Amino acid sequence: MTSTAALPPLAQRVLGSRLLASLTSPHGVDHYLRQINPMWAATDVRARVVDVTRETDGEHPVATLTLEPTSTWRGHRSGQYVQVGLEVAGRRTTRCFSISSAASLPGERFTITVRAHEEGIVSKYLVREAQPGLILHLSQAEGAFTVHESAATPTNNHLVMISGGSGITPVMSHIRTFLRDGYDGHAQRKITFVHYARSPEDQIFAEELREIAAADNGITVHLRYGPHLFDADELRLMVGGDYTDMDTWVCGPAGLVELVQEAYGDSPRLRVEFFKPPAFAKDDDAEGTLAFNLAGSTASNDGSSILEQAEAAGLTPEFGCRMGIC
Repeated sequence: MTSTAALPPLAQRVLGSRLLASLTSPHGVDHYLRQINPMWAATDVRARVVDVTRETDGEHPVATLTLEPTSTWRGHRSGQYVQVGLEVAGRRTTRCFSISSAASLPGERFTITVRAHEEGIVSKYLVREAQPGLILHLSQAEGAFTVHESAATPTNNHLVMISGGSGITPVMSHIRTFLRDGYDGHAQRKITFVHYARSPEDQIFAEELREIAAADNGITVHLRYGPHLFDADELRLMVGGDYTDMDTWVCGPAGLVELVQEAYGDSPRLRVEFFKPPAFAKDDDAEGTLAFNLAGSTASNDGSSILEQAEAAGLTPEFGCRMGIC
């Protein structure tokens, strides 16, 4: 049986050196290491799925995956996301997912919570087919939707968290980090958490949210179901004052985020994260020629993405991202 132990630090430094990388070109050291053990890595980041928890069923089910990363994982701050690469039919496809667990240290396990979208190759596979033992390719944690306060630097700030649908995942990372770290007897901050979902059946983390709402922890939870839209007057009542003076994080669909941005105006206290990327239209005025050197072919630039034009030319790139943000 192949050992799952991480590479010793000295071995990792040697294997990650530029000299060894040049000697193993064009594939690199990690290409050979993963043939021996998928959890061995010198510079790449991979993870093994160790648990899959179904959060909701229905048309667009949601699941939380617990990931055990290679020792190359540098940890994450609450609110960050990670690029996840999955091998499907011999091709790696990459998508971005917010990390839903509390902030992690290097090498520590963490979770991503994924909603299956009908057009999403990666999300559908992770939610409906992923099993413990599946190996995923990862980036390091990225993103600036973070909280700079911590248990070591407590303040009396009233924080506001607003989310919609799957946008709850980075907000839950914040909440879980606050609850885990505590404040060692310091004045506990107040947090108002507002979440919008289609229905109670679509509510992610439903049981945990009920427990948070019932506990004496300084966090007030407001859940809104159905075709409810964000209402600035309602938020003012929830927070008991001028929300534009309160540090606020909002993540969700574009419609929700835009309403919140309008309500906050030019307030510097608002932090925004979209969980879907903006749509980019095809550029009909594009010019020039694309050269696919390794395949020895060219194509006239038609304004669509390079991935789409490569596929139109009959090529099957090993890596591909249709979101345009990876």
